[in-house]
Amino acid sequence: MEETDVEQVTLALLDAANDKDSEVQEQVRKSMLTLGKQHPDRVLAMCQDYLLKHPKLVVSHRVVILQTIELIVSCKIEEVSFPRIKSIISLASDEMTRSKEVIPDWQQAASNIMVAVGNKHINDIMEEILSKFQPGVLPHFFVVQTLANLSDSNVYGMVPFLNAILGTMLPMLSMAKQDNMKWVFSSALCHFSDSILEYLANLDKAPDPTVRKDTFSSEICAAFDILFNNWLQSRESKLRLTVAEAVGSMCHLMASDKLEEQIPKLIPSILSLYKKNNEHYIISKSLCQVIDASVNMGSRVLETQLDSLLIVLHQQVSAPVDYNNPPTVKNHNEVLRCFSLLANSFPDRLVLFVLQKLENSNERNRMGSLAVLRHLINSTTSTMETKKLLILASIRQPMADQSNKVKKRVVQVISAMAHHGYLELDGGELLVRFIVQHCALPDTYQRGQRPTDPEEVTNESLRTMCDNTLNLLTTTVGRLADVLWPKLLYYLTPVQFSNATTPLCKSLIILGSKKKTNMEPSFNIDFTQEVNLPSPQTLMIRLLMNAAFPFNSRGHGAPSLSLLQILSINIHSNTEVIWGKEIPPLLSVLEESTAESLDKKHWDEMVLKLLSSTLAAIDDDKWVCQLAAEATRYLSTYNNALEEKSFLYRFIGVTLQQCFNKEVVKKQLQEVLLTARHTDAIEREGIAMGVGLCANSHLEGTLAKLEEFGKSDAFKKSPSIFSLLKERNDVEVEKVKSTLILCYGYVALNAPPEKILNRIDQDILCSISKHFNTKDLTMKLSLIQSVGLIAKAIRECVKKQGYIFSRKQELITVMLDFIKAEPPDSLKTPVRHLVMTTCANLLPLDPALSENEIFDLLKVCVSTVFCLPPETHTPEKTKDEEILDPKQRQALYKDTLAALQELLKSILAKDPTPDGLQSVFKHIESWLSSAQDHERERAVTATAHILAFYLDNLTVKNIVSFHNLGAMLGRLSPRCSDPHPAVRSAAIDCIYTLLYIQLRYEGFSLDYKDEAVDSLLSLKDRLENPDHSVLYKTCSDVTKVMSKRLPQQQLSTLAFMLLEGLVDSQTNCCRASSVILNTLLKNRGGGLQDLVPEILEVLHVRLLGITEEQVRVAVGQTVLILASQHLQAVFNTLVNQPLPYDSWTSEMWLALGADPIVAKQIIEMVIEKLVIMAPYVDKKGSMIRGVTTKVATNQPLAMTCGLKELLLNGQSQEPAVSLFPQLFSCLTVRLGATVGVSAPKDVNTKHAISIHVAGVAADALRILLARAQLDEVMKRLDQDNAWDALKEPNTHITGVTLLARVMAKHAGPRLPTIVECMCPSLNNIYECQRITVTAFFSELLNHHVVTELMLIDVLMNNMMERISDPCCSVRMLAVRGLGNIAVGSPEKVNKYAKELLAAMSSGMEERDDPGKLITLEAMSGLSKVLLYLDKKNVHLLVVYIFMKIKPFLESEIDEIRCASIHLMGNLSKFGSGEPVFKDQIHNVLVSLLLHLVDPNPHVVKACKYAMRVCAPVVGSEQITTMFQSHLHDDKSLHYGEFINDLTKYLIQDFPSMLNFYHISVMQFFKSHWSEVRAGAAMFIGFLLGNLPEEHLSHLNMGSISKGLAMLLQDPDPVVRVKAAEAMGHFH
Repeated sequence: MEETDVEQVTLALLDAANDKDSEVQEQVRKSMLTLGKQHPDRVLAMCQDYLLKHPKLVVSHRVVILQTIELIVSCKIEEVSFPRIKSIISLASDEMTRSKEVIPDWQQAASNIMVAVGNKHINDIMEEILSKFQPGVLPHFFVVQTLANLSDSNVYGMVPFLNAILGTMLPMLSMAKQDNMKWVFSSALCHFSDSILEYLANLDKAPDPTVRKDTFSSEICAAFDILFNNWLQSRESKLRLTVAEAVGSMCHLMASDKLEEQIPKLIPSILSLYKKNNEHYIISKSLCQVIDASVNMGSRVLETQLDSLLIVLHQQVSAPVDYNNPPTVKNHNEVLRCFSLLANSFPDRLVLFVLQKLENSNERNRMGSLAVLRHLINSTTSTMETKKLLILASIRQPMADQSNKVKKRVVQVISAMAHHGYLELDGGELLVRFIVQHCALPDTYQRGQRPTDPEEVTNESLRTMCDNTLNLLTTTVGRLADVLWPKLLYYLTPVQFSNATTPLCKSLIILGSKKKTNMEPSFNIDFTQEVNLPSPQTLMIRLLMNAAFPFNSRGHGAPSLSLLQILSINIHSNTEVIWGKEIPPLLSVLEESTAESLDKKHWDEMVLKLLSSTLAAIDDDKWVCQLAAEATRYLSTYNNALEEKSFLYRFIGVTLQQCFNKEVVKKQLQEVLLTARHTDAIEREGIAMGVGLCANSHLEGTLAKLEEFGKSDAFKKSPSIFSLLKERNDVEVEKVKSTLILCYGYVALNAPPEKILNRIDQDILCSISKHFNTKDLTMKLSLIQSVGLIAKAIRECVKKQGYIFSRKQELITVMLDFIKAEPPDSLKTPVRHLVMTTCANLLPLDPALSENEIFDLLKVCVSTVFCLPPETHTPEKTKDEEILDPKQRQALYKDTLAALQELLKSILAKDPTPDGLQSVFKHIESWLSSAQDHERERAVTATAHILAFYLDNLTVKNIVSFHNLGAMLGRLSPRCSDPHPAVRSAAIDCIYTLLYIQLRYEGFSLDYKDEAVDSLLSLKDRLENPDHSVLYKTCSDVTKVMSKRLPQQQLSTLAFMLLEGLVDSQTNCCRASSVILNTLLKNRGGGLQDLVPEILEVLHVRLLGITEEQVRVAVGQTVLILASQHLQAVFNTLVNQPLPYDSWTSEMWLALGADPIVAKQIIEMVIEKLVIMAPYVDKKGSMIRGVTTKVATNQPLAMTCGLKELLLNGQSQEPAVSLFPQLFSCLTVRLGATVGVSAPKDVNTKHAISIHVAGVAADALRILLARAQLDEVMKRLDQDNAWDALKEPNTHITGVTLLARVMAKHAGPRLPTIVECMCPSLNNIYECQRITVTAFFSELLNHHVVTELMLIDVLMNNMMERISDPCCSVRMLAVRGLGNIAVGSPEKVNKYAKELLAAMSSGMEERDDPGKLITLEAMSGLSKVLLYLDKKNVHLLVVYIFMKIKPFLESEIDEIRCASIHLMGNLSKFGSGEPVFKDQIHNVLVSLLLHLVDPNPHVVKACKYAMRVCAPVVGSEQITTMFQSHLHDDKSLHYGEFINDLTKYLIQDFPSMLNFYHISVMQFFKSHWSEVRAGAAMFIGFLLGNLPEEHLSHLNMGSISKGLAMLLQDPDPVVRVKAAEAMGHFH
């Protein structure tokens, strides 16, 4: 390559070096560097010349060129000639100092060249720089900066010069007046000092090992004086910081006496900088260096500065650290390093200072002091050894700080102290307490909330930190084991540490397990010695209470149980075995449960059972009595946790069961009753349950204590109550009475059955009945509950002995009075459900209630529950009442409804006969058709429950008539389609149960299974579907089952009820009534046939007012009778109905489809009429002359609409299938004739009717396909959105093509008749119909099925005829069809070779071809045909076709480009072996290669294909292999690598064509597409990059360089980048 070419390219790159696009700029730089690496001297010379010739170049441009010089020099300095080095030094020096002003980017770039050269040629550089660094003259800013940077990059080269440089520099310092000069001198001195220190630290590697620190001391000291005394006081903050940094570095080089002398001034000066500057890191670093230098030389005066030093350092360490801002972190670490340095020299003073600072309550100060303390504990261990007790004493103050940020630091300090033996010392236990205390912190935020201040230390994060710290102390600091065990047990019982229970237990488990395993004596706890620890009884109470509420306090249940097991012998020697057996299963339950899934009631029983079995195993009355006493004392702990407190009462009850000291039992009961807070319902219930449990072992004593308590002053409204109930002066007497009443109920329930019956009347009822007249809600609830418990107790007892409960009716009356007093429109109290539960418990007891008493009971209870508002209804808040939360309300509703159902069952159990059932059902019946969803749901659910109960308890001794079956079925069956899903489900349950009851009454056995009735259960799933059609079908199926099992005498009753159901409050149920009625009549109403005409007339009139679809459909069924007698009249009437059809007309058409014979006659009539009637008329627009609109004709449109409705009837399938070809052809042609056609005008309104004309035909066709069961055809058409396409003018052809395609694939056998039916339409006068049929036939040729069906000749002849059709679209579709033969029937291609080639050739020359659609089809078709034509048929035409294609390769239409390239590929097999064809391929090869980056992906794919198939013709094995292995459609192509490799093979195999290739490529420099222009630049670049010297003569380098230079000016930055990259290959 000639030098001029490289120069020309380099020059172009230099011109483009300042491109506005950063990527182009970067590539230009890379290319220049590439060229520079190949020809360093030449490119450096070009850069120099460019800068010299353009002295006024903009700075940014100069900078890029200078940076390029620096990069070339940096990596190729060894290859650059010495003269060039000298000239570069001279250039850089000149560029750096030409402007006296400081222009940073420009001069820095020049300075960087000097530094880069200086790494090898330091002497030459120094010669040049020192010439501009003359004594007595203030040097240029960048001269000094360069010296500074050189001392960094070449320490060993520069240090020998530094003595002389410092000598020259010292006088200059006083001459520097400008801040920037002072800054650069300071910076240089800092760098020089650092370099000297590095040199001295590595003397073994240094060229001159004789260099000593004192070589520089005097100069450094002199410079120090100027910097420190003069410049450090500058107003400019940046300068001050640099001076401070320099001073810090220089300290290490100063003579000791000089430094000692300066310290008293130096340290205060540096400290004063903190106030003047925001950036503190540099100051702290400098201060650290000064302290380090002072400590190293044993300074005596440093101590005099200590106070001021410590104060300022403390301020710094207290500054907040932003971990997202590295300088603040670095500053913090430097300050801590200062403290470490000072601690080694002045430990006493430093520790005293930090501890005094801890007393300061300011948050920041305290956090700073703690940070230092932690650092000192960890980093200066030996120094701190003697200070441990002092530190322990001082840490107490920050421990009391309220700030979580301070507490976090305290925890970090405690953690450090633990690892260094502080916690074992006296006072260490306070640190442990602090950690535990903060393990118990409550949450700061509710779940889901986030702190707004990112710096905030939340309770959650502090607590987690303490949890981890406690775990760490337990597991990693071995010597702490005896500090923590057993002392941590102390924290388990006080309530304030509740939230710490989980981490405490975990630590104690680890410690205890380890000690137990190692059999350490300290495992056994002597509770008499450890006076601070809770007693074993208290520990057991606390841990079992935790276990009872396992998911409270961060899941403390499982850890508490595990700890209890570990502690076993420490609690009592007899517990180890039983706990080893019973605790693990409890832990397994917890492991598999969550707070939501755990069955709390069952769990409570398991925990109480564990307690009971534990006490039995302990078998020590004294121990158990103490447990009871401590449990009673422990009650107050749970005053703020009532659920827990309630459980503790039960705990006490179970404990008292095992306690045999009657005095103790009496005393504990007294304590419980007197100290209780009776105002709370949960606590009252807990007390009562506890007292009841106690009564199991101590009935007499418990009743005596309750009687005594009932007579005490607690029940007198006098001042004495205050003294008796201690400080409970807010307790109301009614609440205490409520507790007592409940106690009696639970005593009755828990007492031994053999003892209780005698005590119920005289002791228990006698004590509570005097309160029956109360108005107090609490007492009411307690009374109801207590009576219910008493009834339950009696029921259990009477199983073993008879008992007449004389007060039963009295109690029921009292209960009903309570219910009547409740407000009917709201549910706020549990009175209803408690009363009903109590009544249900009382009912079974003797004596039985009378019929009237039962009626009243039912009336009151049913109406009071059913009339309640829905559960979701929120009542208005009154002054005195609190609104229940949704969960409470939900539970209350659930309990109330369940209680009613149980009551109904109890009543039915007393009289399980049809009459008894009716007596209950009559109270529910009217609610079944309520307008309110919730009322119907309650009624039908209650019915389902009572019927199921009735069936379960039914015993048939002789055959009885179930006389109310019809009435009940009539009421319940319409509910199977109720809008409310729960009603539907319950209704079918009712019917199922009723029919089984009937079967039982008919004499079938209990285990008999009726297949028909059982099928109802399978229908139940269908009722979950809200789809009406599913519901009504289900209703019909239900009716079929009912009609099979319904006795004849019940039929009229059922029918009457169903007719009544037609006016149900729910429209769904009206419809269901009609469905059920129709189905019933079909199955059982044969005798009513004579009345059909009269019924039809009545229903026809009623239909006008009925909106329910099911009823309308039922009416429609009758129309079939009329149609079978007067078909023509019915047909004419319906066709002449106004369009669009109203619902009545549509339903009538639909009904006609139900009879196959009638339907077939109608279809034949419609086909005949549609063929002969005009589909539309052309009407002129009134506003614009000459514009016509196609308007549909009425009768064909009406028939199409009617046909569509008729086909909707599933029964029309048989006639539709028998006439399928004719109907399919008719509707497809009708569809073609109506695309884009407007609807006719309404006669009355004169506006167009709202019908999509083509849409009607499309819908009818779609329904026809469904009727013909062409499911796969339907599925494919739906997937392809073919229906939408068929209806619109611009997509109709696509739609027809899709239709033909799926018919060919999935309905082949039907095609011959369809084609036969369609052929006449090809000669139709309506262009639209010709287009539709041609499109259909064209696509059929795409499929081999037409050959198999012997349709090929018919279709090909039709296509050849259509080639000359006057319509452009028809001609295009005909060409497409001829091309499709290659896909559908390739074996027939040669038969029609002549016709095909003629048609395609004329297609490519078509002139009347807007949008080149025919040309495109001709090329695409020829591509397909060529694959199968014999060579003899094409041989002579190959080059002719090739020449025709070539102009299309660069077409701006993507599809044309794509088709022409594809066709070229397919021509290749006919040209193989022909030299003339090979030449043609080489002619277009460049075009194909460049279109591999075409913006259109389809063109790229076509290129890949064409190049793969043309590869063998190219004439190079390597290129052939490459094309066939890399150019796959599904593989992505790395274009750069591909072109790079290709150019190598082109050079190797076709050197003589290189001239042709590069000229061809350069023609694309002006391509339309930027991607292609960029590709052309790449092609040229790689061609140049891979070209050996001997082939250079084949290329016109001048043209190439001009072309690339032109592309460097391209508007697209991607093209400019590729051009610059190509230029990098000019070497």
